[in-house]
Amino acid sequence: MIHLAIDAMGGDLAPKEIILGSLDALKAYPNLKLTLFGDLELMKPYLVTHERLYTVHAPKFFDMGVKDIGRNTLRNDKDTSMIMAMNFVKEGHADGIVSAGPTQALIFSSFFLIRPMKEMSRVAIAPMIPSVQGKPTILLDAGGNIDAKPEHLVDFAVFSTVVLKEVYGQVNPSVGLINIGTEKGKGREIDVETFNLLSEHKGINFYGNLEPKEILTSDAQILLSDGFTANIVMKTMEGTAKAMGTILKREIKSSLISKLAAVLFMKKQLKNFKKAMSADEVGGALIAGLEHVVVKAHGSSERYAFMNAIRQAKQMVEFDVINKVKKALGSKNE
Repeated sequence: MIHLAIDAMGGDLAPKEIILGSLDALKAYPNLKLTLFGDLELMKPYLVTHERLYTVHAPKFFDMGVKDIGRNTLRNDKDTSMIMAMNFVKEGHADGIVSAGPTQALIFSSFFLIRPMKEMSRVAIAPMIPSVQGKPTILLDAGGNIDAKPEHLVDFAVFSTVVLKEVYGQVNPSVGLINIGTEKGKGREIDVETFNLLSEHKGINFYGNLEPKEILTSDAQILLSDGFTANIVMKTMEGTAKAMGTILKREIKSSLISKLAAVLFMKKQLKNFKKAMSADEVGGALIAGLEHVVVKAHGSSERYAFMNAIRQAKQMVEFDVINKVKKALGSKNE
């Protein structure tokens, strides 16, 4: 049985959508049990009795706009839903945690409570992103380390390679290094050094440099850069997808003929388009490099998106990804 801790108060739509998504996950996965941390009075209207559902009262929770995160947070806010769930995992009561709470608080608390695996000196935010090829694709580091070093990026590439192989069944996923040009020697010092390290690494299928215009269309399934660059790429993609949806909706509504065509002939295609570009299908972002599974669900997650974030965490535990990453990183210099 896989046991996950859930921060039931994290997110813009908590606790309702978090609880509903958790209940959907329990229905979908009979080998899963969940412990929800949150204000029991606020959670009560949405809870049901379930043999694999447990609750723990947490009197406080982090506001989504919280900015003052530091070491005092772990001491002064230890009765918040996120920190209580995190300690539950740290103490060995659960295999991982899922939270839609504020990213900064989740990254900071997981770094000091869950702890990075000794094989990795940095953690990274690693969301799954859409791809025209329809293959599972990971972007990282999407904001964890602005000042990452080349060797950190190589570790992130190894982590993502293991995830795609073990969880998503990809045979030989390739790593693309996001850069301003495809030629060897392009970019900053970190890009040149990372290129050389990736080229020499026996456990990585290195695609080469990848220009941003190729991100959605290339065969690379691991898109790699420092936290500053990859975060800009991620937010640009999110904004572009939203704009494309708005334009498409506007054009469909522009005439009676286009409305009828959309309803009569394009309904399935439009639904598939929306699904392909939707973050709800992914669920959340992995926090790569920790001793236990931590998944950051989108702050605006509704029940379907949060259920998928739970699925993501469950699969990570199920396939023993953490230990497989440790083994791969332990032999990275062989």
